Amino acid sequence: MDAAKQKQLVQDYIEAYNRLDVAGMLQPLHEEVVFRNVTNGEVDLTLTGKDSFRQQAEQALQYFSQREQRVTDWQISADKVEVQLDYSAVAAMDFPNGLKAGDPLQLQGKSVFEFADGLISSITDIS
Repeated sequence: MDAAKQKQLVQDYIEAYNRLDVAGMLQPLHEEVVFRNVTNGEVDLTLTGKDSFRQQAEQALQYFSQREQRVTDWQISADKVEVQLDYSAVAAMDFPNGLKAGDPLQLQGKSVFEFADGLISSITDIS
């Protein structure tokens, strides 16, 4: 798959994420997609398969009243796309870490996307 197609799949995914559109997020994903979330160097969530991903994505909709991933840099290689992200959100509920409903959240991180069969086969979110 060429770099332009990979970049388009990633853009489609991020745009759907920002619209809170779970169906749109699922479209560019491989049936056996693997999703990992890494925080402070520790993997704190791993999901395998589109169905598990969908369930988590639907559950996450209740966490934030708005959210946006904005790409600040693209690194595209033969088998993966890495994006640097500015993430902003507004909490829709109180969180155990002290974040309260209505509080803004600003983070920086990166996401690494890998591909198989013309689709996104792996997403690793790192913050």
